Amino acid sequence: MTYTPIMGDFDRYARLTAGLDAPYAVIDLAAFRRNAADLVRRAAGTPIRIASKSVRCRPLIDAALELPGFRGVMSYALPEALWLARNGVDDILLGYPTTHRTALRELSADLEAAARITLMIDSPEHLDFIKASAAGDARIQVCLDVDASLRVFGQHLGVRRSPLRTPAEVAALARTVAADDAFELAGVMFYEAQIAGLPDTSPAIRWVKRRSAAELADRRGAVVDAVKQIGPLRIVNSGGTGSLEVSSADPVVTEVTAGSGLYGPTLFDKYDIFRPEPAMAYALDVVRRPAPRIATLFSGGYVASGPAKKSRLPSPAWPAGLKLVGAEGAGEVQTPVQGQSSERLHLGDRVWMRYAKAGEMLERFDVVHAVDGEQVTELVTYRGEGKNFG
Repeated sequence: MTYTPIMGDFDRYARLTAGLDAPYAVIDLAAFRRNAADLVRRAAGTPIRIASKSVRCRPLIDAALELPGFRGVMSYALPEALWLARNGVDDILLGYPTTHRTALRELSADLEAAARITLMIDSPEHLDFIKASAAGDARIQVCLDVDASLRVFGQHLGVRRSPLRTPAEVAALARTVAADDAFELAGVMFYEAQIAGLPDTSPAIRWVKRRSAAELADRRGAVVDAVKQIGPLRIVNSGGTGSLEVSSADPVVTEVTAGSGLYGPTLFDKYDIFRPEPAMAYALDVVRRPAPRIATLFSGGYVASGPAKKSRLPSPAWPAGLKLVGAEGAGEVQTPVQGQSSERLHLGDRVWMRYAKAGEMLERFDVVHAVDGEQVTELVTYRGEGKNFG
């Protein structure tokens, strides 16, 4: 795949959106579609579930679901899952456990929503909490979240998610679910963050990824075999944008999850096996010139979640040759940039920024301006629909 180091034709974006007041967000729909096609290629026939947290725009979720190779949504909050179900999404896997009492009452009282939504659990306590919150008779579908981290040399490499790890531990919870008529066992999930979420920036990281992939392939198969002795599984979910090849290669995996790869944020600029096109950016205006080689932009300090370090900051993408000022970074009301290109910037000129992660930046925008050739349309985001599920 040909890699575009920065998002495509900024001159065209700037011309087509010249009448807009910054800050505003733009998505290149052609790049979005190419990224979607590349995700499907990498999944090699395994259906892709869309991670809504990484998209946060219903028109773009719908656009991806219409493409061959995509099936279902992984939601990040139960109120969001209910909202999506009531707006036509018919297969929703909640990616994280929930203790949202109001949403659980609604789910248990809504037979149609309960048929579309699968909750995530990792302990008997989750089952008890769900039953205590229920107000209706709907049978609740559940998926078991299995720890997919690597443990080597006494270290835990990966995210801190589920306490379930061994086939025996997972099977024990599966038996508890199967014995309770209030629940239906739908699947198991493995999210290998130490593979999907780490750029290939050192030999040590590459070694961790290889070692983790081999360990997880063996353990995942054993877990699935153990649970299938208790009941059938509709879902064996694994992976993320950064690990589609690894997850889809395992024959026990029935689906993979991806979302960030549709937008191509900066965290994916340093992967060895793939690089999505940067499809989304946001525009800021120059409002000050405090020094000959520094231009100050209004707003734009949209910092991504995760460890508080440089990789979570947005990056100037165009004009080329700009970088953040280290002493200030990206700020809520001003973002200074420096570099040779800054000498040619004047008040009111546009600087285009790329976000470190996908989806989260749309919490800042009511609409995203979709560029498709010479056409520009407005797509309403979650925020624009008055929805905030964080």
